[in-house]
Amino acid sequence: MTSSELWTRATADRYDSEETEMSSAAVLGPTLAFLAELAGDGRALEFAIGTGRVGVPLRERGVPVVGIELSEHMAAVLRHKIDEDTLPVAVGDMASTVVPGEFTLVYLVYNTITNLLTQDEQVECFRNAARHLEPGGRFVIELGVPPLRFLPPGQVAVPFDVSEHHLGFDTFDLVEQILVSHHFTPEGNDGRYRRANSRHRYAWPAELDLMARIAGLELERRVADWDGAPFTQDSAKHISVWRKPA
Repeated sequence: MTSSELWTRATADRYDSEETEMSSAAVLGPTLAFLAELAGDGRALEFAIGTGRVGVPLRERGVPVVGIELSEHMAAVLRHKIDEDTLPVAVGDMASTVVPGEFTLVYLVYNTITNLLTQDEQVECFRNAARHLEPGGRFVIELGVPPLRFLPPGQVAVPFDVSEHHLGFDTFDLVEQILVSHHFTPEGNDGRYRRANSRHRYAWPAELDLMARIAGLELERRVADWDGAPFTQDSAKHISVWRKPA
């Protein structure tokens, strides 16, 4: 097993209800169109497929999808939505688990490569993607750009969501490239909050490009969002596409 933290049953059970915005048509429409175009007539493999937020509707669009997921609880929620024959899921880590066959597309969305807490494991994730790709196939990652420009000297925390329904901020270890996301969600009307946190290893686009080169992949495209907006120094995230040489 990798250093990724396991999602518990309680977290898996409430995941979809807490991610309704990310499951909206406005978010998923461009995501699915982007991935379906790259998959073409081939098969797609989703690393860390979770509850199937992307994989299930991509399969419903006609793209054959296979998933890898570390948490049995997350996979169980997915299984309530779609059967194993239609969308097979292997329980295991995305850095080393191998599934049969080759794919035109391997993808990893929503910052999930940061769940791997060491550089070595992230390199192995790229190698595992390359292992599954057919010649000419693509590996796609969606990842936020580390918001270190918002850290003045002496500050270690950056808020990313401040609303009546959720408070979230990240704290940073700049030496180890580790951030911890802290979440406070109100429960009931008596002022109580549910507190949760998760650890991540952040990486810059240039570092990912080097990981790709180590795995034998070549950068083909980098954009700022699923709609294809240009990636600039002010972009908050990137969608990067690497290609396995034919």
